[in-house]
Amino acid sequence: MAQLEGYYFSAALSCTFLVSCLLFSAFSRALREPYMDEIFHLPQAQRYCEGHFSLSQWDPMITTLPGLYLLSVGVVKPASWIFGWSEHVVCSIGMLRFVNLLFSVGNFYLLYLLFRKVQPRHKAASSIQRILSTLTLAVFPTLYFFNFLYYTEAGSMFFTLFAYLMCLYGNHKTSALLGFCGFMFRQTNIIWAVFCAGNVIAQKLTEAWKTELQKKKEERLPPIKGPFSEFRKILQFLLAYSMSFKNLSVLFLLTWPYILLVFLFCVFVVVNGGIVIGDRSSHEACLHFPQLFYFFSFTLFFSFPHLLSPGKIRAFLSLVWKRRIQFFMITLVSLFLVWKFTYAHKYLLADNRHYTFYVWKRVFQRYEIMKYLLVPVYIFAGWSIADSLKSKSIFWNLMFFICLFTVTVPQKLLEFRYFILPYVIYRLNIPLPPISRLVCELGCYAVVNFLTFYVFLNKTFQWPDSQDIQRFMW
Repeated sequence: MAQLEGYYFSAALSCTFLVSCLLFSAFSRALREPYMDEIFHLPQAQRYCEGHFSLSQWDPMITTLPGLYLLSVGVVKPASWIFGWSEHVVCSIGMLRFVNLLFSVGNFYLLYLLFRKVQPRHKAASSIQRILSTLTLAVFPTLYFFNFLYYTEAGSMFFTLFAYLMCLYGNHKTSALLGFCGFMFRQTNIIWAVFCAGNVIAQKLTEAWKTELQKKKEERLPPIKGPFSEFRKILQFLLAYSMSFKNLSVLFLLTWPYILLVFLFCVFVVVNGGIVIGDRSSHEACLHFPQLFYFFSFTLFFSFPHLLSPGKIRAFLSLVWKRRIQFFMITLVSLFLVWKFTYAHKYLLADNRHYTFYVWKRVFQRYEIMKYLLVPVYIFAGWSIADSLKSKSIFWNLMFFICLFTVTVPQKLLEFRYFILPYVIYRLNIPLPPISRLVCELGCYAVVNFLTFYVFLNKTFQWPDSQDIQRFMW
């Protein structure tokens, strides 16, 4: 069975890479010049490729650290020495974009290894499910699209997944080092390094919690009753656990590489005067609570075979009726957050090349009441996501949702790219769905990808004040 799984994996990876190469060729023919954010990334990488590393050569419009450019130089420069290619060739737009295609192959393999580690392997059918899940996430539309442009998404995903994998194998020093590499691609990836530490802490807390429950069961202590009894029990347990020097010292010894990384991040923030480098005016942090709701909707849309079914809806409505007071309070809080904390970034309102521009214009901007009417959908999506993660411990869920909150809410700009990493982490950790649902999910992703690439390559347009060709994209 293991040998067959290896054959299936090799076939899936080879076919995906072949299709990606054909698409890359189509992109290269259509896009001879840098497009969108590439107008900042590509010239900067080419300056690094030419050996110009001084700060005076840095483009102030770039807001991320130079991880992508440094690694690109490390990949393409040896090609000039090995094959005798000229600097013009190895530093060309096509070669630099090809670096992300190489990252996509690495991401495919890392996703497969993560599914093997995270998901149980006691069923015969699970090998097909793992490979289908890997293939599905590898062609996840928002991520897959940016494999063909010189953006930070593919590299950011690679180092974050690699760090997560090393964390699961208990190699925490390597995981923290890879987390630093991910931070060099995008500063917010520090949150996923913290998530790796949180994964370790959640594991220890779960072990201690099970021991505590068993102890109470043996002592036959009366259970705490009330509407928030479970919450109070967990809070009491966490307070008692954190009061123990022994417990804290064990956690410190396990997570010190991540603590060191977070310390270095704090030093960077103090020295830099903030998280963002370069153009800070367009990337100011704020409390944009509806970003969490947008992520829930995004996840519901792309994981609808697993999150949306008549049975799920019936279970949700039954729970709402059973706990109507709690859900009424959640609805009121959600309405308040939408009312007071909804922001529309200037890029969202002005740039009609992104799909988010049309979502905002035709859904949220057309009718003011629409943002309030969608609150029940947000609540259902959030509940469905949490319900799909019930196989994970309460402490793992706590760590994940804290990291999700931290990585989404401070972002003022609504952009689907920001949801890629939390979505992939979420999707890796739900139980392996049945093959029929995976085939449905893969088929839908294939259709979305086909439409996205077709529109991008063929449905071009021009602005009235510019001769440049514009294209629609995520």
